[in-house]
Amino acid sequence: MTDSALARWERRTAGVLAAASLLFLASYAVLVLGPGLPGAVRDLCLAVTCAAWALFAADYVVRRRLSGQRWPRFVRTHWLDTLVLLLPLLRPVRIVQAYERVKRRHGRPRFALHARVMLYAGVSTLLLGFAASLAVYQQERGAPGATIQTFGDSVWWACTTVSSVGYGDMAPVTPVGRLVAVGLMGCGLALLGAVVGSFSSWLLQVFAREDENGERPPGSSPGAFDGKG
Repeated sequence: MTDSALARWERRTAGVLAAASLLFLASYAVLVLGPGLPGAVRDLCLAVTCAAWALFAADYVVRRRLSGQRWPRFVRTHWLDTLVLLLPLLRPVRIVQAYERVKRRHGRPRFALHARVMLYAGVSTLLLGFAASLAVYQQERGAPGATIQTFGDSVWWACTTVSSVGYGDMAPVTPVGRLVAVGLMGCGLALLGAVVGSFSSWLLQVFAREDENGERPPGSSPGAFDGKG
């Protein structure tokens, strides 16, 4: 009963939390990229940011109550949600949970499901990279010895970091900037791994089903597969 109540709550709040995540990211972007905006606009963006985080916190508390678990156990079993609550800019990494659900599915491959996971993971990677660019730019601009001085520099750095290329031409020098870099490395690899892993899983299921049905590529001879001829 408790699990079903929790599942219903998560289904009902998924859209609201997604919208709140976008509002949080948009308001934070305005605060970082618009330092010269009027005070009223900045106050409004700050209020939206705080309200979105308060909504995340309320959802976290409600889900703990519906789970029926004590706080220590809930924090251990929902460590990703706890991390996202403390660092709301990491909300895109929750797509990894969707990837795990796909991996547990068996039977006939459904490309629509895998494609949906790849799409969500790809979009989440872009959002995570954008959020990391904002955070690093906020910390690095004007810092002594910093090589990241513009938002364009920060976006370029995020692209090379999340793709694991790492040219080394730009790197954070502030403690917070380096902490964001470490988080982007780990989360970026996880999200890109979800894309590659989901696509590979779909291919393996398709090939396995073809083998079970005895299907062969067009134009091939039976001897090429059974060792005869």
